[in-house]
Amino acid sequence: MKISSTAFKDGERIPEEYTCDGNNINPPLAWEEIPAETKSMVLIVEDPDSPSGTWTHWTLWNIPPDSNKIDENNFAGGAIEGGTTFGSIGYGGPCPGTGTHRYFFKLYALDGVVNLKRGALPGELLRAIDGRIIDKAELMGLYERKSR
Repeated sequence: MKISSTAFKDGERIPEEYTCDGNNINPPLAWEEIPAETKSMVLIVEDPDSPSGTWTHWTLWNIPPDSNKIDENNFAGGAIEGGTTFGSIGYGGPCPGTGTHRYFFKLYALDGVVNLKRGALPGELLRAIDGRIIDKAELMGLYERKSR
């Protein structure tokens, strides 16, 4: 399984447009080589470099297995968005306090659908997918805020 973006390459800087310093919209994402037995997919965007622990920027589940992308400032039809560490639902772009942080866009292929309501917390989603992951792919981008 592979995940990529036309906005940035793995290990490169995430453009400001997709951060709290820009339009704070999700970047375009695309994937391929999804296992044939996949029933749904999950996307989790996390910053493990936050001083307060891993910061979840976006959770999205029940992405249809026949989809192959998420457009900029949009998400896959039929998918459900969850809560983030920001305390909101939906995408929250990179917004590190200091230094360069890593942002992991993790895509999971599952053996079934996730039975959670919109706004479920990241921990609930992680528990719901535990033991149900068929395959995983990730894309990592970097971001550091300009001097403020």
